[in-house]
Amino acid sequence: MDHSLDTTIALLRRTPPTLTALLGDLPEAWTQTNEGPDTWTVSDVVAHLIHCERTDWMPRARHILAHGQSRPFPPFDRFGHVRESEGKTLPQLLQAFAHIREVNLSDLVDLHLQPADFERLGTHPALGPVTLAQLLAAWAAHDLTHLHQLSRILAHQLQQAVGPFQRFLGVMQCTGHSAPA
Repeated sequence: MDHSLDTTIALLRRTPPTLTALLGDLPEAWTQTNEGPDTWTVSDVVAHLIHCERTDWMPRARHILAHGQSRPFPPFDRFGHVRESEGKTLPQLLQAFAHIREVNLSDLVDLHLQPADFERLGTHPALGPVTLAQLLAAWAAHDLTHLHQLSRILAHQLQQAVGPFQRFLGVMQCTGHSAPA
């Protein structure tokens, strides 16, 4: 699929209610457990999504429009989510995510982007030149990556309980796919 702002926004709009439906009233036994050392809990993932909304997607889109390739994006703090989650419950994080996502999507629409804008280039500190279209498509794919991760985290909690069925459950075989930063 080629990049389309309408289809990207359609997916991005669905992430907050999807997360609320999946996670909103789960007991902490589900949401505060991870997959092992150096992995995230459900709350960590939601806090990460909030942190990305504040510091990554729309700030970088604005950066491309304002500076092009003249200045690289500021580096992303991969552990900034820790500050986002301090003292907050999962329902509070889900509500904060829904709010900031709605603000960001409204701001994105208010940019009144034209076809030529999607080809404008910015400079990612690790990846080099990226177009605005690539950044926006990555925003949607990032949501899907974390939905996949959340499924894996939840399924991990059932690893022993499912017994021999584990071999037929792909989510329990998956160990993640992200390249190191």
